[in-house]
Amino acid sequence: MLNSKQRAYLTGLSNDLEPVVNIGVAGVTPEVVISCEEAFNTRELLKGSIMKMAPGDPREMAETLAGRTRSQLVRVIGRKFILYRPFKENPKIVLPEQKKRV
Repeated sequence: MLNSKQRAYLTGLSNDLEPVVNIGVAGVTPEVVISCEEAFNTRELLKGSIMKMAPGDPREMAETLAGRTRSQLVRVIGRKFILYRPFKENPKIVLPEQKKRV
């Protein structure tokens, strides 16, 4: 689970990214999940967009996609969303540490 500082950090990193995954009229289809999985093979942070004609709420669609790809939903802004899944070996993105309460 990401805390607010980690979310802000990942959002800052995603500012320069172009959307790689597009959810269309059919919604979150197996093809969309496969293309997202393929994108996660080469990157840890992924930006996607949801077309205006897509059925349903953008947040629900992004959460569904995050669940099916075993990634974490960082943020949904309008019809754009950011997903994060670290590499299992040698992650490239180092998240800020979570403060420990005393």
